[in-house]
Amino acid sequence: MKKFGLIGAAGYIAKRHIEAIKFIKSDLSLICDPNDNVGFIDSFFPNTLYFKEIERFDRQLSRFELNKEKIDYVSICSPNYLHDSHIRLSLRNNCNVICEKPLVLKSEHLNMLSELEKRYNKKIYTILQLRHHPVIKKMKSKLIGNSKKHKIKLEYITPRGKWYDYSWKGDFDKSGGILFNIGIHFFDMLIWLYGNPINFSIDNQHNTVRGILNLEYADVDFMLSIDKNNLPYDEWKPYRNLTINNEKFNFSEGFTELHNISYQNIIEGKGFGPEDIRPAIELIEKMVKHD
Repeated sequence: MKKFGLIGAAGYIAKRHIEAIKFIKSDLSLICDPNDNVGFIDSFFPNTLYFKEIERFDRQLSRFELNKEKIDYVSICSPNYLHDSHIRLSLRNNCNVICEKPLVLKSEHLNMLSELEKRYNKKIYTILQLRHHPVIKKMKSKLIGNSKKHKIKLEYITPRGKWYDYSWKGDFDKSGGILFNIGIHFFDMLIWLYGNPINFSIDNQHNTVRGILNLEYADVDFMLSIDKNNLPYDEWKPYRNLTINNEKFNFSEGFTELHNISYQNIIEGKGFGPEDIRPAIELIEKMVKHD
């Protein structure tokens, strides 16, 4: 049984990671979050240690190792701008890392993390769950050996209320903005399917980004938004549209198990690391500078 720690336990995405740890029949030994609304943990791992301060979490990781109760993995679900710091903390404590998207906000941080992987002889994994989605995997298999240029329209609207602008997610320096916060998975998926970026043009507004992305084997017209006014219906729920060569693909379903699949692959040594996500991070970095 693998032993896990988790940073950022009170955040929305943490529950997906905790469910995945349960799914792979592992143990969650300790969690950390400055916000103490973590009572839901009782229904998964009631004996988990909780720390409000990252310094005490750090100390407990060291204590576990000294007592030969070493933690195998630390899962990181903290705000985006803290990811690289929490990754380094975990590596220093001789732990492998599983980090929620985006792995980091700058490609220079990727270079540093790759060096630290070698120094500590540990692995850093990131969650690229769309690569595990059955619809996307089927597309990938059909594209092998196909050099045709494709025409793609991608729309993703995930409405957010007024709270968003006042949270860390609405702070560009902390989240990386819409391109990083909600776009990273889609850009990774597109590059994985259709090859390296060639050029792009974007119109980046406060809560909506529209643009054209030219890849080796596709031209992509995309829109990413948190503005409810862009929804094609009145219901408050996310809208996803992926149209390829005028054929619409439905991938609104099938997301609930993707973290479980990601974790299973990781413990089997088949996870995605810093170099897998590098092309998407470098692309978004250029888009942000261009804007």
